[in-house]
Amino acid sequence: MFYMATNRTFTMIKPDAVANGHAGKILDHIIQAGFKVVALKYTRLSEAMAGDFYGIHRERPFFNDLVSFMTSGPIYAAILEKDNAVEDFRKLIGATDPQKADAGTIRNLYAKSIDANAIHGSDSDENAAIEGNFFFSSFERF
Repeated sequence: MFYMATNRTFTMIKPDAVANGHAGKILDHIIQAGFKVVALKYTRLSEAMAGDFYGIHRERPFFNDLVSFMTSGPIYAAILEKDNAVEDFRKLIGATDPQKADAGTIRNLYAKSIDANAIHGSDSDENAAIEGNFFFSSFERF
């Protein structure tokens, strides 16, 4: 049976969380929160890819550090599906600064700092589609 998506978001488990051995726990946390993984990829960003992905921040002072961090090790990229996916996922991951993230959120549990914050979550339905399309072809989604 063909299933039409109700809502999708995009996430990346960042190099710090992968290096610290938290990727499996984070994926389990996501699935236990009711998200369906419809695409998943273990990869490493090149400088060009990270620069393109974060191009919106190119003029910001932190851009070069962000690209350097995101290319420092492998990441997991994923498209997730759930009703109200973008908003619910942002609640699940918590504030960018793990010191301000609510107890039990992914960043509260697994992030070390505002820069090494374990996970990315799309901030809008539009960006979720753009970010998902950056990493996945239609043949890689289920």
